[in-house]
Amino acid sequence: MTDVSRRILHVDMDAFYASVEQRDDPSLRGKPVVVAWRGARSVVCAASYEARRFGVRSAMPAVRAERLCPQAVFVPPDFSRYKAVSRQVRGIFARHTALVEPLSLDEAYLDVTALASGLPSATATAEAIRAAIREETALTASAGVAPNKFIAKIASDWNKPDGLCVVKPHRVQAFLTPLPVGRLPGVGKVMQGKLAELGIATVGDLRGVPGAELERRFGRWGRRLHELSQGIDHNPVRPERPTVQISSEDTFEHDLPLDELEPHIRRLAEKTWAAYERERGQAHPRLARTVVLKLKTADFRILTRSLTPPVRPSTLQALADIACELRARIDLPARTRYRLVGVGLGGFVDADDVRAQSDLFEVA
Repeated sequence: MTDVSRRILHVDMDAFYASVEQRDDPSLRGKPVVVAWRGARSVVCAASYEARRFGVRSAMPAVRAERLCPQAVFVPPDFSRYKAVSRQVRGIFARHTALVEPLSLDEAYLDVTALASGLPSATATAEAIRAAIREETALTASAGVAPNKFIAKIASDWNKPDGLCVVKPHRVQAFLTPLPVGRLPGVGKVMQGKLAELGIATVGDLRGVPGAELERRFGRWGRRLHELSQGIDHNPVRPERPTVQISSEDTFEHDLPLDELEPHIRRLAEKTWAAYERERGQAHPRLARTVVLKLKTADFRILTRSLTPPVRPSTLQALADIACELRARIDLPARTRYRLVGVGLGGFVDADDVRAQSDLFEVA
């Protein structure tokens, strides 16, 4: 059953990086703004809503964004400014609850079950937070209110931009039923394909499959899918949860040999690096020391190789080069084909610790 006692908010700034740029440079307002470095290896950090109308999205290669929207204004990211605004927003959150779990500079979960601000409801709290963000930062945010985290996150995207969606406990299953299964956390394109083979396209379809059947087919993940279809999520809001690993992975349409993986590794390294840049913009940033390469063979064998170099990876080029070099540690036959590759950063340490031990680590 859905836990009716909890009140969770997910607050998500609207096109955050691009909106900060448009706020600070009036000449950009109303124009399609893409926050990204130019170049064949660059990815989009953020896109204004004007750019999104052309199909431009975050994590998209910058060259593709330029093809989709030739008139786009490209602005290089300025994470120090985004970090400053993020601190303002988190200060607003702190007026209402100490239970804040930041996901990135521009979004966070808040547990407002026990309100610290004296407001009468979670909905009133969400409205007050959005109003304060608008007044104090001249930016807008959208929010979802629900009995748990995963529904609150879906709800925050419901009426974007500058929207509010409230899902009350008795409405949880009705809210979820028509949604495509891809809206559930952890259900990517590969899993969507597997579920489609079973005739499952919506959360309602998924709910109609017995939990035991899903578990038989997909193991523990099947049990989790069954819970999500029921609207069940007991995960608590964890304030300032430290980063353990940042990674990106992709499943190929056709299995590939090891010597054809380099362009895919470099592409995924760029996505991972963009996420890492966001991590380094957090209020309490952590720095990565370890590079991880993940491979899955055609017969679903998973391989991981990692390296912690003497000098931590401080550029995208270093990350990509090390990830490519880790292929040399794969000792399977040359005929082996691979269906998935992933690139990750791990071994995180607090930035303050790095500065305190500058004789051991190079600080970018």
